[in-house]
Amino acid sequence: MSGHGTPIPMTSRPCGPLKGEANVPGDKSISHRSLILGALSVGETRVTGLLEGEDVLDTAKAMRAFGATVTDHGGGEWSVQGVGVGGFAEPENVIDCGNSGTGVRLIMGAMATSPITATFTGDASLNSRPMGRVTDPLALFGTQTVGRQGGRLPMTLVGAADPVPVRYVVPVPSAQVKSAVLLAGLNTSGQTVVIEKEATRDHTERMLQGFGATLTVEETDEGRVITLDGQPELQAQTIVVPRDPSSAAFPVCAAIITPGSDVLVPNIGLNPTRAGLFTTLKEMGADLTYENMREEGGEPVADLRAKFSPNLKGIAVPPARAASMIDEYPVLSVVASFAEGVTDMQGVKELRVKESDRIDAMAKGLRAAGVQVDEGDDWWKVTGLGHGNVPGGVTVASVLDHRIAMSFMVMGMATQKSMTVDDGSPIATSFPIFETLMGNLGAQLVRDNA
Repeated sequence: MSGHGTPIPMTSRPCGPLKGEANVPGDKSISHRSLILGALSVGETRVTGLLEGEDVLDTAKAMRAFGATVTDHGGGEWSVQGVGVGGFAEPENVIDCGNSGTGVRLIMGAMATSPITATFTGDASLNSRPMGRVTDPLALFGTQTVGRQGGRLPMTLVGAADPVPVRYVVPVPSAQVKSAVLLAGLNTSGQTVVIEKEATRDHTERMLQGFGATLTVEETDEGRVITLDGQPELQAQTIVVPRDPSSAAFPVCAAIITPGSDVLVPNIGLNPTRAGLFTTLKEMGADLTYENMREEGGEPVADLRAKFSPNLKGIAVPPARAASMIDEYPVLSVVASFAEGVTDMQGVKELRVKESDRIDAMAKGLRAAGVQVDEGDDWWKVTGLGHGNVPGGVTVASVLDHRIAMSFMVMGMATQKSMTVDDGSPIATSFPIFETLMGNLGAQLVRDNA
């Protein structure tokens, strides 16, 4: 599939039990950062288990454009010959980041304090998303930007020739914003300080330390204070990418709502800043267990076993948990549709500015499928119908969003009638083996133009 090409309508039919092992792709967040930090390092970084979805491949192309040597050795094995902090060359052409908000925002941060100019674009979805939340703090370093109205791509960044260190309080929980500021701080003398009032995924901090940067994290009355010493010499690393908890969410949630299912999802990263969905599912009454818990490359990892859970209950998801599961709310809302009672999701305005307005997209699709949804700017509530009672039988819009498309494909496995999305092609951006993996478990997914 191609998230940039011809729409591919897809249908998910009600199916029998899902059984077997789901080997989901590598973690997307860690894959992006492995390529970018490898490019900013001295020496050759080796990466095993890289997610080879379109988003990450676009980041690999971008690192080549900035002068790094990025090589695909096959089977998820990659190498990056870095140019060092401050070593980025000026790209000859426009940098196309496809559908990836993470990719474009992190790359902007990585180049923002080098005296070079680069122009960024993306697909229709990415070009509709606001970039001001990243370009505003980058301007504090001395970076200049020119983009379309509303701070949207295509956009040209002129890197700061003499960057000054920044102390920045992140206004809305966002790992992308935090990471962009920290990456910009790498090529800035002195200390760059980022303060976040609510903790977000901390892969950037962990990986910067792993590559040799001097970085400290302190919990204070202000919040979580991250201090980075500028102009380090990052050292190339060997990275084993754990499997993506955001991708694992789909076979896990499918198993929980599909009668008779028993699915094992091995080697999943359980970084506490990423595992909020699994905690929430357990609170709803899901039969979800962790097996073989261990640590790999500084990240907690386990095998997840998910079984059909017929007695799910709606809950109030704590707003403080939102940052640890922000990408999983769409598929959580599907699970909530099969629960008894109301699932209340608060503090989630970040969902309004993802690949799509995910609250609006899910609410429209769920309502069309017969589920009651109430929403506000920063919250939404799904009133579940209980197992076996969700009608389905409709076609919904994926709005160029991979997580919306996969969520409705999961829903169709347990609705009374099939669910169709108007375009399943965006799935390739993050989970290119989704159809095959789910089909091997017993799902019935059909491309309607096949």
